[in-house]
Amino acid sequence: MEKEINRIKELRTLLNRYNYEYYVLDNSSISDYEFDMLMNELIALEDKHPNMYDPDSPSRRVGGEVVSKFNKITHKRDMLSLANAFDFNSIRDFDQKIRKATSLEEIEYIVELKIDGLAMSLDYIDGKLNYGATRGNGIEGEEVTHNIKTIRSIPLKVKTKEPFEVRGEVFLSKKNFEKLNKLRKENNESLFANPRNAASGSIRQLDSKVAASRNLDMFCYTFVNASDFGITKQSEALDRLDELGFKTNKERRVCRDIDEVIKFIEEQSSKRDNLDYEIDGIVIKVNDMALHDKIGYTAKTPKWSIAYKFPASVVKTKLIDIIYTVGRTGKITPNAVLEPALVAGSIVSRATLHNEDFIKERDIMINDNVIIRKAGDVIPEVVKSVATDRDNTQIKFKMIEYCPKCDSKLIRRDGEAAHYCPNNDCDARQVEKIIHYCSKLAMDIEGMGEKVVEDLYNLGFIKRIDEIYSLYRHRDELVKLSGYGEKSIDNMLTSIEDSKNNSLERLLFALGIGEIGQKTSRVLAKEFKTLANLTIASIEDLKAVKDIGEVSSLNIYNYFKDESNIKMINNLIEQGVNTVYLGRESETDSFFSNKSVVVTGTLSNYSRSEIKDKLEGLGANVVSSVSKNLDYLILGENPGSKLDKAKELNIRIIEEIELIELLK
Repeated sequence: MEKEINRIKELRTLLNRYNYEYYVLDNSSISDYEFDMLMNELIALEDKHPNMYDPDSPSRRVGGEVVSKFNKITHKRDMLSLANAFDFNSIRDFDQKIRKATSLEEIEYIVELKIDGLAMSLDYIDGKLNYGATRGNGIEGEEVTHNIKTIRSIPLKVKTKEPFEVRGEVFLSKKNFEKLNKLRKENNESLFANPRNAASGSIRQLDSKVAASRNLDMFCYTFVNASDFGITKQSEALDRLDELGFKTNKERRVCRDIDEVIKFIEEQSSKRDNLDYEIDGIVIKVNDMALHDKIGYTAKTPKWSIAYKFPASVVKTKLIDIIYTVGRTGKITPNAVLEPALVAGSIVSRATLHNEDFIKERDIMINDNVIIRKAGDVIPEVVKSVATDRDNTQIKFKMIEYCPKCDSKLIRRDGEAAHYCPNNDCDARQVEKIIHYCSKLAMDIEGMGEKVVEDLYNLGFIKRIDEIYSLYRHRDELVKLSGYGEKSIDNMLTSIEDSKNNSLERLLFALGIGEIGQKTSRVLAKEFKTLANLTIASIEDLKAVKDIGEVSSLNIYNYFKDESNIKMINNLIEQGVNTVYLGRESETDSFFSNKSVVVTGTLSNYSRSEIKDKLEGLGANVVSSVSKNLDYLILGENPGSKLDKAKELNIRIIEEIELIELLK
């Protein structure tokens, strides 16, 4: 028996090593047949000795775990997206902004391939994989650990007990994508449009055997808390991930200046089709991590990184018709109805035509053959018409004069290319306003997605934003609707009630004021503290606020001078919707006001994003690295090297028990 136990341990060690050689190093020292024989031997021995069960055994990689649903995971640090550049002029503009922000003449960059897959976060504690989570909305994702464990290039154990997080891209190789679609075709199943869709669909399977059968892979590109390990550069972070057993993409380069960056992009563009995985661009990052906080972030993207997107592939197809949509601001958008065509890996049957001028400048007609592409490999658009293909069946374009929903006469404002429906009560505009108000980044009302809002609007339950908060009166009617169960209605009504407690910045964004996004909403909420203060602000008051321009100031001012908007806001207030900024009563009196703060380790009472929001609400500047300019280090469990450095620099250290008292 002891001999068999030792053999199990030996086999696990061997198979883990062979997995690493094959899936990470791409250099296996044994044949597939030999590997399979060893795996079968291990499985047989583990079945014979169930007391030797280990969730991290290489035998667990074949799948078999089934979950009933995906749990939500709040990311310890937001998973931001990247700003895009589509030409070299934009790359040079990015470089100029970086040098201006840092006051440096020379900047070292690292450039990496932009893998076209599914963004993933891996969390490790005490040397073991804790969980894997999708990006989701960047703040909250779905836990998919059971499927992550089937990806053999991901280590389940690492040689460090320090807690850390790694991010990267789960993808399906071109070779495995072709095999998968061939098998699906033989089984009369629908084919995947592209490897990215296949990877995304595989990782969201409840049964891990499905994911295991598809041979997913992962390139890691971000060592989230690298500074805890004394790492100061992105290039060093990638090297450390290699040492820890993660798979990183070797097609990367440290560049001394932006000219070397552009040279790398040109080289990789020519190699793109020869790779066994899909890429859609090149990611450019400032290599020195100490500069990241100085350069800063927008609400959605880091300013120290940008993605160069390859020129989109183009396809010719036929434009069958032009239809119109109405946005929440009343903007009318013409859209092309196309004969379905495969573009950059997915089927396209609709594409935006932007506005009247766009169509006329390109001489686009109904029944034309047109060239279409995906802007940034994402958004379908019509590039031009093919006039030489015309056969006298073409119908000349004429912009509509009346709203397709409410029949109001359209207007075109001075200096703008778009047409607008001026009717604030237009059904299409009201539906879009309600959808935006309920969205995740606005009031975050669960259960009120596009389809539900459209149903409730068409059935007469809600016609305006403020009527959302009267839905509870119709509960008995709602639960009788086809497709709406009692539990889902109750969950929705609970979420509606909870949304009343949101801070002012969410409400401002939810109102959908022209040009007022998330970041501007937060700036306004911090500055004016209450909605009442904002409603009486003059244009001069608004323009005096940092980052609020003339157009935004005018839009805000006009919004609160509209009697119907004020009436709607008063109704929201009467129904208990909060209109006060909840970032504490007075940042100037806050212990953390204007202080530089680092959080290290794991806090028991707060996630990383929660404590960051609380501290920033109190006026703190939350940064990622310890320096002599730091005011406070907030200490959680299992801190890394930041604690030692803070002690060396005599930085004040605040433990969680003291932090809780300070936040009170």
